[in-house]
Amino acid sequence: MRAVTSLPCAIKEEEHVRIPVSDGTRLSARIWRPTASDDEPVPAVLEYIPYRKRDLSSVRDSIHHPYMAGHGYACVRVDIRGTGESEGVLTDEYLEVEQTDAEDVLAWLADQPWCDGRTGMMGISWGAFSALQVAARRPPSLRAIVIASFTDDRYADDMHYMGGCLLSDNLAEAGTMFAYATCPPDPALVGDRWRDMWRERLENSRPWAAEWLRHQRRDDYWRHASVCEDYSAVRVPVLASSGWADGYSNAVTRLLENLDVPRRGLIGPWSHKYPHLGEPGPAIGYLQEVVRWWDHWLKDKDNEAMDGPMLRAWMQESVPPSTSYEERPGRWVGEPAWPSPHIERLSRPLSPHRIGAPGETAADGTEMTVQSPLSVGQFAGKWASYNAPPDLPYDQREEDGGSMVFDTDPLPERLEILGAPTVELDLSVSEPVAMVAARLSDVAPDGRATRVSYGLLNLTRRDGRAAPEPLVPGEHYRAVVQLNGTAQAFPPGHRIRLSLSTSYWPLAWPPPRPVLLTVYSGASALTLPVRPAAEPDEVTARPFDEPEGTPPLEVTQVSPPEQRWTVSRDLVGYNASLEIVKDNGTVRYEDIGLEASRRAYERYDSVADDFQSVRGESAWTMTFRRDDWEVRTVTRTVLRSTETEFLLHATLDGYEGGERVFSRTWNETVPRDHL
Repeated sequence: MRAVTSLPCAIKEEEHVRIPVSDGTRLSARIWRPTASDDEPVPAVLEYIPYRKRDLSSVRDSIHHPYMAGHGYACVRVDIRGTGESEGVLTDEYLEVEQTDAEDVLAWLADQPWCDGRTGMMGISWGAFSALQVAARRPPSLRAIVIASFTDDRYADDMHYMGGCLLSDNLAEAGTMFAYATCPPDPALVGDRWRDMWRERLENSRPWAAEWLRHQRRDDYWRHASVCEDYSAVRVPVLASSGWADGYSNAVTRLLENLDVPRRGLIGPWSHKYPHLGEPGPAIGYLQEVVRWWDHWLKDKDNEAMDGPMLRAWMQESVPPSTSYEERPGRWVGEPAWPSPHIERLSRPLSPHRIGAPGETAADGTEMTVQSPLSVGQFAGKWASYNAPPDLPYDQREEDGGSMVFDTDPLPERLEILGAPTVELDLSVSEPVAMVAARLSDVAPDGRATRVSYGLLNLTRRDGRAAPEPLVPGEHYRAVVQLNGTAQAFPPGHRIRLSLSTSYWPLAWPPPRPVLLTVYSGASALTLPVRPAAEPDEVTARPFDEPEGTPPLEVTQVSPPEQRWTVSRDLVGYNASLEIVKDNGTVRYEDIGLEASRRAYERYDSVADDFQSVRGESAWTMTFRRDDWEVRTVTRTVLRSTETEFLLHATLDGYEGGERVFSRTWNETVPRDHL
């Protein structure tokens, strides 16, 4: 990424601005704005997240907020209530109070003498959720949003549940937020109040996983702040982006299809990263795109922001399987609308071991069966890749050994798909609670299989995820499994493979008991969204610029990071485990003289094919140190299950100067709800 040191506007920075909200709580903001805005007001752009602007997100913030400020905007980074130096307690995501706070912040910004009354919101992940959700509330000053890696559907397409199946990322993300919400503010900014503020957070925190487990079906808890419940509520222009390696790519095309406002979509090869920091590459000049967007919608400039196709997507070329890529070969393609008039959905019938050609028919009623071992899924990677440690799916051949596998004949010519494949199944199962995991792979002539997309479906929710019903063993059912959207080119001579399994641990929590799945040919089919290779790419807009941003804050790596992703199997006791370590080491933030350490540890265990043996753990250690001040929080959440219940155990410990000053333990039992 190119570091830009010369900007159109000189800027000033205010490190700790306290913004009052309606109940008297004060939120902490960091503001970068043009020096001239004292006399010539400018629009304000808000990023609103819980990830600690003072330290843990400061390097990333320093790359893009001064950059946009230098292009004529007041850029405002606010820590959500209960995080960083903001007062209060954070107990869950996307609560009503969080959104009313955001509306209060926007109103405050619009009323400042350096703001011209127009505002925008931007962010990735939580920040993008916030921007989209607040946009649906229509605050009067908000004129446009820019969002990356987000969802419009908190239940069906987030890290909690997928196709009605419980994701292990539900536990992992709960552990992350349990850790972040219990960290102290910095005494250098809040003074002697820091200890009381920290104590309030410790005493009022709880393991986030417990609440998420209590809502296993689509209920009002998930409907709240799910914009898909009423797309018409969003009345501002939207620039939406994500990456094919992320878990959130599906929401981009849903917004393009369902919103009735000016909108543009961008999907690259990236993991859960901003596009200008995108991994795998190529990264793009995203901040230039963002500035053009703001210029058009916040300053009424007649520029190229709305030129070109509605969707620009990276068409990925075939690659060997790997848990990490520096670059994904491919090209940008464009579509004028979504759904695109260029995409043709072609259905291919399923028969034993074979995916037929479009237009073929398969003999009715041929039975195909599988009962997958718990080991299927150990090479699945993360639901949302962060590309560190390497967390993409590995070679699928081992996974396919425990799956029902269908292959096409070797392709006679290149085939490209763009969109979401679906699998329609005529099936029966042996248990009242069952799931299907469907994986689409690119199989090279040497047999290596690279996963292209996948989808999950809890069959008790096959007719809608709000009211699950148990299955009758042996009875025939129709079910459609939607896979994640993708853009993928299959070369001639390669085969397309569909693999079906009845478990996908540890990416998804398995059903209560092993399941024998029977699939019947005749009415079972794979449907692919085919983009004809001869179709023009329609990238009529200018090519993307080189990634750039302002120079990042200076940091020193005091102790080295550690990244580990280890699959192990004990063939004596038949124990299998996936162990993940993401340790950032100790980093010194030179501008504030603070050292911070973050270590995340996840472990997922099972024994043989004992579905009652599965266990997940998420543990975090967060340490902050300056001179003789040192504070550490240690959080741990463990999830197990029986056939009828989830068993949650969590601990929280706070240390000051090496002495434990707070400790609490939770043990909670949550009934399984057709899961």
